[in-house]
Amino acid sequence: MTEHAHERQDDRADGAADVSTGSTQEKAEAAVPAIPELVIISGMSGAGRSTAAKCLEDLGWFVVDNLPPELIPTMVELGARSQGNVARIAVVVDVRGRRFFDNLRQSLADLEAKHVTRRIVFLESSDDALVRRFESVRRPHPLQGDGRIVDGIAAERDLLRELRGDADLVIDTSSLNVHELRAKMDAQFAGDEEPELRATVMSFGFKYGLPVDADLVVDCRFLPNPHWVPELRPFTGLNEEVSDYVFDQPGAKEFLNQYTELLQLIAAGYRREGKRYVTIAVGCTGGKHRSVAMSEKLAARLATEGIETVLVHRDMGRE
Repeated sequence: MTEHAHERQDDRADGAADVSTGSTQEKAEAAVPAIPELVIISGMSGAGRSTAAKCLEDLGWFVVDNLPPELIPTMVELGARSQGNVARIAVVVDVRGRRFFDNLRQSLADLEAKHVTRRIVFLESSDDALVRRFESVRRPHPLQGDGRIVDGIAAERDLLRELRGDADLVIDTSSLNVHELRAKMDAQFAGDEEPELRATVMSFGFKYGLPVDADLVVDCRFLPNPHWVPELRPFTGLNEEVSDYVFDQPGAKEFLNQYTELLQLIAAGYRREGKRYVTIAVGCTGGKHRSVAMSEKLAARLATEGIETVLVHRDMGRE
């Protein structure tokens, strides 16, 4: 064989090797599995976990109910092997799997080590509301044993205390019906793109109690109450005359401006810490005038700052 022939053969061999190597690299890159997005749904028995899970299922999530916590990383791995067919997984974890519940913290640590994006949704409710719900369906609480329903609720709260503290989103369902809970879930999870931060601005009346799912509480009772103005009393803070009255009071506009600036600082910190949801409760005496007017303005300000905002008037119309 001539020298040129050897060179041509070597060139073909080198070229073939190059093509083969490139193809292998491309296949390797294509074979890297996409890690599914994960939401863990937990909370108090009777607080609406099943409704929340059904809502995510309707939004296209792959939902697994009552999965032992130690199997969550395995579920995520199986989803990663689905070639994109299972891109979003929701797992319901509750005290029905109490034999495995101690393994939840280890599972969460394993997920964090694997850089899995996970969020925890915690469904909360008052003791009174939970007792009414269990009594209405005539079923015992999973943890009450030979005791009363309230004993089971207390035991469950103690068991879930740390998980509630780690939750990214806490939803209080004490005064929510099924449709209102679904609306809250839709507001948080519907859509193709996940916003950086979502805020719920909720007006409320102090005489009806603090919202238990509030991250921040604002007190508007330093402003004069339109309730004592006869021509304004029948209306709410949604009325333009009531709103004008509230914001014509000394300190109202300054408070709105400065609190908005403070929320920008807090929002930046939440983003750095990976917190994606915040509930801001704005209160006055009855949740009808001042808190409603302030919530409307505050929600509008947050929206202009690029924060996706849900506005809720908890106690308006309750009087």
